[in-house]
Amino acid sequence: MNSDRNTRSLKARVRSGKARTPAQKRWLERQLNDPYVARAKREGLRSRAAYKLIELDDKYRLLRAGAKVVDLGAAPGGWSQVAAKRVGAGKSGARVVAIDRLDMAPIPGVDVLKLDFLDPDAPDRLKAILAGEADLVLSDMAANATGHRQTDHLKIMALAEAAATFAHAVLKEGGVFLCKVLRGGTEGALLALLKRDFASVRHVKPPASRADSAELYLLATGFRHSPP
Repeated sequence: MNSDRNTRSLKARVRSGKARTPAQKRWLERQLNDPYVARAKREGLRSRAAYKLIELDDKYRLLRAGAKVVDLGAAPGGWSQVAAKRVGAGKSGARVVAIDRLDMAPIPGVDVLKLDFLDPDAPDRLKAILAGEADLVLSDMAANATGHRQTDHLKIMALAEAAATFAHAVLKEGGVFLCKVLRGGTEGALLALLKRDFASVRHVKPPASRADSAELYLLATGFRHSPP
């Protein structure tokens, strides 16, 4: 019996309808057939994106016990769930703060802060909750897609640069910053900023990031304070 043929025949198909565009139909079919989506439901994780952080942490050991972690643009909360479990949030000084402008259901061990991280007082509010500076700033943010590739790239890079500026304001010496970017140009300013402030900067792509996706992650380690 050909297992590949059986696998293909069992894939979910979405019927076309007046209410769905072809792009929506393709997205829904991909979600229904994505093993990470099914696994997230089984394991009680809020998004398939949680596995990207799990895989990156398994490789680079980002989420250390007792760490203070900030998750920017955290909704729906998959990354915060992983971070809270791996640092032992609530024990030995470990804290996880999830920041988003959207409402987010509570997560055990996570401080959910409804806030725009671009607000001028956001760094001070965060450090008050942490009672100090952060060990790790995470950003899996992506701007709402317009369908225009260059525009979408510029929007996500602007978010990444803003997240890097925020990280500069809240990280402790030796801290770590991880953020989503898109493969392509216009990364010069962001890379220059990170290379000035961190000992090591690299592009990483976890297996859970779809092979056909242009997304990458910038991992910056060894933060060193410098003038804003």
